[in-house]
Amino acid sequence: MNRRPPYEPSRHFSQPNKLWDDATRHAPSLGCPTCLERDRCGGVHTGSGIFDCRDLCTCKDKNKCDMVCRFKPSQFVARMREVGGLGFENAPRVAANGVPDLPAIAPFVDHRYGRAAALDEPVVAISLYELVNLATGKPHVTSRAELAARFLIPEGAGIVVSGVDKDGPIERWWELKERDAIIAALGALGVTLITTPNYSVLTDVPRTDNLHSMKRILLAWTELAAAGLPTALHVNGRTRHDYARWAGLIAARPEIEILAFEFATGCGRGERIDWHVAELCALAGRVGRPLALVIRGGGRKLAQLRRHFAQVTLIETEAFSRTIRRRRAYLTESGRVKWAKYPTLRGAPIDDLLAHNIALVRASYETPAKPALRLRPPTRPLRRAAHRDGEPVQPSLLRQLHLSGETRGVAPEPQDVVAASKP
Repeated sequence: MNRRPPYEPSRHFSQPNKLWDDATRHAPSLGCPTCLERDRCGGVHTGSGIFDCRDLCTCKDKNKCDMVCRFKPSQFVARMREVGGLGFENAPRVAANGVPDLPAIAPFVDHRYGRAAALDEPVVAISLYELVNLATGKPHVTSRAELAARFLIPEGAGIVVSGVDKDGPIERWWELKERDAIIAALGALGVTLITTPNYSVLTDVPRTDNLHSMKRILLAWTELAAAGLPTALHVNGRTRHDYARWAGLIAARPEIEILAFEFATGCGRGERIDWHVAELCALAGRVGRPLALVIRGGGRKLAQLRRHFAQVTLIETEAFSRTIRRRRAYLTESGRVKWAKYPTLRGAPIDDLLAHNIALVRASYETPAKPALRLRPPTRPLRRAAHRDGEPVQPSLLRQLHLSGETRGVAPEPQDVVAASKP
């Protein structure tokens, strides 16, 4: 097992899911009733056996630790001042910017490498951190023509700017001193929508770190929305109480019309995705007015989310990432996407492959999945013959199989694809 750096928590949980918060299954930790942040936090309900969230502050070198916790008083005060405290109530109010009309699927384009022609898509998603030079704090592009050339997209395409990324880029965004000028430049580009940076709400850190991240998300939203940009608020949460806090804020501020969420990492793992989807749907119900939602990952939950949100858009990243690795999509008879190796000549452009993959992935979300196998109950009693020793013969399985359903479980040989094992 690799040792963690001295500025990160050193306590190891062999079952990280024990840190998942669930108030319906676990009692609050014993130390929570006396906590100063209990009203904002709501308490910790886990199966990990911790006394309270302060047990999660186990950094060996607290001078280098970047978590927001009370065991570093001087740093803690500084982190509180930078966000004006952990409460939502003092965040500035802004005017509503409206909800743009977005398609159900917005393909993500990370760069132009390997391509030779503009991608023929009416709306594309790009990364906020590819628009800004995080080292200098200056935009990479200053016009729609430069933007189109940088990503090889149409000049008139709708642009969804995604603030989702790893901790490094989003922390660097917070450190930039000239964010107002950068945001004004983004407004001049005429972007259709921007989602806020998704500051991490981790499970193995003190809750004060979570509350600080959520406040930064809200402040980032107010900065972007104040510039007149249609902005989606990224509602990261660790507990049911976090979602209730977000719901109370959104209900009280009608200018918040669009939400964002990311399922591609921890929130999309195992059974936890169901928990987060349920909390998002409950949030929409608590707010009591139509809301739009933009998600990355979690495409299999689109149907459920669309029952609770007025508009749901998926920023689809797999088509681009698979294309870069020379994979070609095909649909099985059941409507599922499979990927085959698709080697190309050195230096050959991959524009056609990218366009094909985007179209196939989009079709997979538009086509309802069919069951690959269905057993049909017998319509008449089965007669059982007997062996010579008196034991009954097993009835034929073939008579119980729905053969047309069975054939849908076999993938057809993809056209124009080099047969290869699954990567």
